[in-house]
Amino acid sequence: MADSEPNALRRLPAVATVLATTTAAVLLERHGRVATTDAIRQAIDSARAALRDAQAAPTITPVPDADELARHAGTLLDARRPGLRPLFNLTGTVLHTNLGRAVLAEAAVDAAVAAMRHPVALEYDLDSGSRGERDDHVRDLLRELTGAEDATVVNNNAAAVLLCLNTFALRREAIVSRGELIEIGGAFRMPDIMLRAGADMVEVGTTNRTHAADYRRAIGERTGIVLKVHTSNFRIQGFVAEVAARELAAIADAAGVPLLNDLGSGSLVDLSRHGLAREPTVREAVDDGARLVTFSGDKLLGGPQAGFIVGDRALIAEINRNPFKRALRVDKVRLAAIEATLALYRDPDRLAERLPTLRYLARPLADIEAQANRLRLATAQVMGEAFAVDVAPCESQIGSGALPLNTLASAALRIRARGSQDALEQLATALRSLAAPVIGRVSEGALLLDLRCLDETDEDAFIDALGELDAASLTAQRP
Repeated sequence: MADSEPNALRRLPAVATVLATTTAAVLLERHGRVATTDAIRQAIDSARAALRDAQAAPTITPVPDADELARHAGTLLDARRPGLRPLFNLTGTVLHTNLGRAVLAEAAVDAAVAAMRHPVALEYDLDSGSRGERDDHVRDLLRELTGAEDATVVNNNAAAVLLCLNTFALRREAIVSRGELIEIGGAFRMPDIMLRAGADMVEVGTTNRTHAADYRRAIGERTGIVLKVHTSNFRIQGFVAEVAARELAAIADAAGVPLLNDLGSGSLVDLSRHGLAREPTVREAVDDGARLVTFSGDKLLGGPQAGFIVGDRALIAEINRNPFKRALRVDKVRLAAIEATLALYRDPDRLAERLPTLRYLARPLADIEAQANRLRLATAQVMGEAFAVDVAPCESQIGSGALPLNTLASAALRIRARGSQDALEQLATALRSLAAPVIGRVSEGALLLDLRCLDETDEDAFIDALGELDAASLTAQRP
C-alpha cells in the first residue's frame, strides 16, 4: 500500500543530505555550489509534486533516495549546456553564417587566447611609452597585402560601409547602380544602410544595365560619394551591362568625388590558384583606382568577424575622425586574431594548410570520398536497423554570399529511413541535440552529412558524438 501523502513527503531527503552524496560531490566540482544546490532543490520539488499526484492513482510511487535525487539534479544541470558550443558543420556550406562563418586558424586562436589571458599593448606605444592607436597592429599588414596607402578596421563590413557613407555622404548624395542594391542575410538591405548613414541615395541605370553616362549625368554639386557594390550573393545574366571599377573610378576622380568599392566577401589572394572560381581581390580593387575599398574579415579572408576599409591616406584619416569609428571598433581579442590571420597571408605557399577556410574550399574530392568510406560502417552501426547509410556524391557551396553560382564536388554520408520519413526528421533533431551537435541537411528524402568541413583529426570525435544517440529508440521507429 502506498504511503500517505504526509508520510511520503516526510521521507524525501533534505537538500543537505543530497549534497552529502558522492554523486553530488561530482556535481559540486563541475558546476559549483550555487548551481548544484539550485538543481537539487528543483529535483526535490519535482519529486514532491510527483508524490502528491500519485495519491490519486492506484500505482505505488516510490520515494526517491538522496542519490537518485542527485542524479536527477545532474540531468537538470546537463540540460543547461551553453548554446554557443562546438558542433560539426556537415551542411556542405563552408562559410555558414548561422554557424559562425570562418573557423579560425590555430595561430589566430592562440593569439586571441593570449590576449584574453594577459594585458596587451592595445593602445600603448611601447617605444615611446605614450598612447598608441589600436589600428596600428594591423595597418601595416593591410597596406602590405592590399597595396593601399592606409587602412582601418571596424566590427563588420556593413559597419565599414556605413562609416564610409556617413563620413562622406552625410546629408549629401550617394550614387549607386540599381543593379547593385543588394540584400544580404536577415533582410539587411543596402538602401537601409544608406538611409541610416544619412545619405541621400541616387539610383542610376536599370536593374540589368547601367552605363558610364548614367553616372556622369547623376554626379552633381551634392554628390558626396559614388558607390560600387560587388553582387557577391547573386548574379544577373543575359542582357546585362555594368561599368567596370577602373572606368567608374576615373569618372568619380574627374568629378572630384571618391569611389567606394564594396567587395563584400573580399579576398586577399587569387582563389583560382587553389582550383576555385576567380573573385576580384582587394589589391585589384585598389589598383583599379577606388579611393576606398571595404571587405569582410570572416568570409573568404578566413578570419574573425571584422570590416576593413583600405584606401587613400587622407580619406582614412577623415574616417578615423568620425565619432562612429569608436562605436564600431573591435576589441583586443578580435584584433589579436585579425593580426595573426593577416600574417598568414605573408606565406602564400602554406596558406591553404594553415587557414581552415581555404583548406576546406580547396580540399580534394578524393580525400573527402576516402573519409566517407572510412566513416560509413561506424555510422551505420550507430544508426542501427532503422536507417540505411551509404556514401553519396553531393555539392558543397562556399556560403555567406560568396560565389553563389559555384559549387564544389563533395561526398556525404547519406542516411535514409527504412520506414516513415518522420523518422528522418526525428534523427536530424536527435543529432542537433547531442552534446556536440551534428548538423547536416535533408535533401531528396535523405539526411546528408557532407564531410567537406570534417578534419581528419576530428573523425574519432565525430564517431564519439554519434555514440550518444539512443540507438534503441531509433530502432523502435521502424514500422
